[in-house]
Amino acid sequence: MLKIRKPFLSTDQLYNELNYVNHSREKRLYYANLVINNPELIPKLLDILFMVDDKISPRAAWVLEFMCSQDIKYLIQYLDRFTANLHKVHIDSAVRPVAKICEILAKAYTSKTDNKIKTALNRTYKERIIETCFDYMINNKKVAAKAYGMTTLFLLGEEFDWVHPELKLILERDFHSQSAAFKARAKQILTKLKKDK
Repeated sequence: MLKIRKPFLSTDQLYNELNYVNHSREKRLYYANLVINNPELIPKLLDILFMVDDKISPRAAWVLEFMCSQDIKYLIQYLDRFTANLHKVHIDSAVRPVAKICEILAKAYTSKTDNKIKTALNRTYKERIIETCFDYMINNKKVAAKAYGMTTLFLLGEEFDWVHPELKLILERDFHSQSAAFKARAKQILTKLKKDK
């Protein structure tokens, strides 16, 4: 069991601490809970995430994803900053969690259950997310980012009439050249798109 440390005062201290984050669920969860319990760390975590050329950036993304998976409300006051910068994230191991956060936001926004994301996620934020997810779809990103991206585009596309036709074109065009995982998700989305007509 990991010991709970005192909150860090500076971005540099948090940066150094993120060296200890690895692929294990236990470590990611530990640091996500640390941030949840010390919300003043969220802007510092975003500072590190958006050091997009730095090897620690993906670790910040992993922690942020776990935090958002537990409760997306922690990101609400940082939506402007997150959506304005998410397109800059380019290291594959950071892109995947950022794409997952976009999917979490889209699912919360389109949920039948009332939640704060429904009012917090304004048109500008949605447009930024849509633009970035289309970038995942048309650029050479790993399949996980594309899968999260297509789900996000499908969900947010209910509100933007041009999104579904574009998404359908991309999925049909790329279907045969992509991996089995891409095809499985694309098939589900294409089926839903046909039903929605």
